[in-house]
Amino acid sequence: MSEGVSVVRHERVWLARWDRPAKRNAITAAMYARMAEVLAEFERDAAAQVLVLAGRGGHFTAGNDVGDFLRAPPAGDAPVLRFLRALAAAPKPVLAAVNGVAVGVGTTMLLHCDLVYAAEDARFAMPFVPLGLCPEAASTLLLPRLAGPQQAAEKLLFGDAFDTAEARRLGFVNRIAAPADVETVALAAAERLAGLPGDAVRATKALLRADPAESVGARLAREAQCFERLLATPAARAALAAFSGRPSADDGERASAGHENSAGEGSQ
Repeated sequence: MSEGVSVVRHERVWLARWDRPAKRNAITAAMYARMAEVLAEFERDAAAQVLVLAGRGGHFTAGNDVGDFLRAPPAGDAPVLRFLRALAAAPKPVLAAVNGVAVGVGTTMLLHCDLVYAAEDARFAMPFVPLGLCPEAASTLLLPRLAGPQQAAEKLLFGDAFDTAEARRLGFVNRIAAPADVETVALAAAERLAGLPGDAVRATKALLRADPAESVGARLAREAQCFERLLATPAARAALAAFSGRPSADDGERASAGHENSAGEGSQ
């Protein structure tokens, strides 16, 4: 563990945890800085395909450590902003496994995750306005898109806590699991995602995150260009051949090479 963050690196899937259980994983500037580094390391690792965010000790995170926050208010290139920018811009999929409380940034960071799995007893809250603050993590942009302007206004203005069923109704929880199983469920989803063609996964994520104000015609053109590029990849050729029950071009080349080698051995 380093600076309240622990990382388990499997070959294709990384599990990064907020790891300060005595404080319900309240996040300090040092923890934000370390998690931003973890995201950068994950993106640089060619073998790593999916990252899962979680919290140790029964809670996702209680949000910012207030004392640390007041000692060094975020500004400019503060660690919290480096983390949020890295999360928002991550080309590879980032999943979340939410247990216990997810307060403040613990909820708003989920808007930047591609898939969210939550325990049935998890609790969410964005109490910025009651604390005399305004929302962060681009939540005033993303939550209205996801849940609608009125639902977003209610959650962000009043800051009341809500449960997992409500979070799913609002659209940012994909699946609800038992508290003891939520991390396992998220990791299983991550492994499944990591087993899919990586170029196609990353391209689809990029399309999903592209400008929502883009016209239908522009998006059709963007998708067509992406489709054409992916169609030429070995992964797509192999998958399409398997789907149709026919050998791919690569399989044909290998079979031809094998036949030639066998013929050569027989003539010796």
